[in-house]
Amino acid sequence: MNRRILKLAVPSILANITVPLVGMVDIAVSGRLGNVAAIGAIAVGSMLFDLLYWNFGFLRVGTGGLTAQAYGRRDLPGAIKYFVQGEATALLSALFLIAIQWLFVEAAFTFIDCSEEVQELARKYFFIRIWDAPATLSLMVFKGWFIGMQNTVFPMIVDMTVNIVNLSASIWLGLHTPLGFAGVALGTVIAQYTGLILVSVLMAVHYRKLLGYVNIRRDVRFKYMKSFYVLNANLFLRSLCFMLIYCGFTSLAAHYGDVQLAVSTIIMKLLMLYSYILDGFAYAGEALTGRYIGAQDKPSLNRAVRLLFIWTAGLAVISTVAYGIGGQWMVSMMTTESAVIDASRPYMIWLVIMPAFSCLAFMWDGIFIGATAARAIRNGMIWACASFYICYFAFKGIMGIQALYMAYFAHLIARDVYMTLTARRQVFSRIGTVPSQSSRAL
Repeated sequence: MNRRILKLAVPSILANITVPLVGMVDIAVSGRLGNVAAIGAIAVGSMLFDLLYWNFGFLRVGTGGLTAQAYGRRDLPGAIKYFVQGEATALLSALFLIAIQWLFVEAAFTFIDCSEEVQELARKYFFIRIWDAPATLSLMVFKGWFIGMQNTVFPMIVDMTVNIVNLSASIWLGLHTPLGFAGVALGTVIAQYTGLILVSVLMAVHYRKLLGYVNIRRDVRFKYMKSFYVLNANLFLRSLCFMLIYCGFTSLAAHYGDVQLAVSTIIMKLLMLYSYILDGFAYAGEALTGRYIGAQDKPSLNRAVRLLFIWTAGLAVISTVAYGIGGQWMVSMMTTESAVIDASRPYMIWLVIMPAFSCLAFMWDGIFIGATAARAIRNGMIWACASFYICYFAFKGIMGIQALYMAYFAHLIARDVYMTLTARRQVFSRIGTVPSQSSRAL
C-alpha cells in the first residue's frame, strides 16, 4: 500500500511544487521591475483569475472522483463518458468567461480596494491572461481524469512542461523584452496552450483504445449528464467558498497599503508551497479512495487512509522545521524591496504553525473527493468560510492585519473538525452498500 501511495503521490508532488514556483517567479520578476505596485498587481491579477478558475475547480475534482470509482468497478466506458462530459463543460465555460471578461473586471474592481497604479497594471495582466481560459479549464479535466485512472505520471509531465514554459517565457518576456509587465501574463498564456497540445497527444497515444468508447452525441445529453451536474453543483459551491477565503485574503490585505499587500502575497505563496506538496498525497487519497469504494474493498480503503495520514503528518513536521529555519530567507528570494522584507518579519510565525493544522484539511479533501461526498465537502467549506470572516471582523480592531492571518488559521480548524467528525458516515459507510449513480453524486 505504501508503494501504491508513493507511486501516485510522488509524481504529483514533483509537478505541484513547480506551481507555486511559477507564482513566485512572477512576483520575483515584478519585484525587479523597479515598482512595488507591480508586486501588488500580480497579486490582484492572480486573484481575479482565482475568482474565475477556482469556481471551476469542480472540473478536476468531480471528474477525478467519478472516474476513480468507475476504474474501481472496471467500467472503462463509464470512465471515458466522464471525460467527455467534463471537456464539454470546460469548453462551454471558457467561452462564457471570455464573453463576460469586461463585465467581470468592472464588477470586481468595485469591491477591490487598491491604488490606481496597481489597478491599471492588474487590468493589463487580466486582459492578456483571459485568453488562456479554454486551455486552462480543459487541462483541469484532463488532470482529474488521469488521476481517476490511477495515472499521476501524465499530469506530472504536463504540469512540469507547462510550468517550465511559463517560467522561461515570463522571465524572458518580462525582463528581456519591451513587454515588461505584460510579458509575465503572456508567458502564462503560451504555457497553457503548450500544455493542452501535449496532453492531447498523450491521451491519443496512450488511451487510444478507450477513445473508441467516445459517443459525444449521447454523452452530452442532459439526461446522461444530470448526475454529473448534481455532483458538480455542490463542488462548485465548495470552490466558491475557497475563492471567498483566498481572494478575500488578498482583497482585505489590499486595505493596508501596497507594502502590506506585497507581504501578504509573499507569505501566502510560501504557505501554498507546502500545500502543493501535500496535495500530492491528497491526489493519491482521491485516486485510492475512489478506486476502493468502486471495488467495495473496505480493508484496502482503511489501510490506505491510515497510511496517508502518517505520510502527511511527517510532511507537516518537515515543513514546520523548514519554515522555522529558512522562512525569512525565502522572503528575501522573492523580492529585493527592503521595505517588504522588513515588514514581513512579524508574520513569519504563521508559516511555522500552519502546516500542522492544514495537513488534516488537505488530506480529508482528497479522501472525500474520491468518495464523491460532495454535499459534505460543500458543507465543510461553508463552515470554514464563515469561520474566516467571523474571526477577521471580530479581531481586526484589536490585531489589525494580524487578524487576517488568524482568520485563515481559523478556517483550517473548521475544516479539520467538520471532516473528521463526518468521515465515518460520508466516506467509510459507502462500502457495504452500492449506491446508485445519483445518490453517489449527492
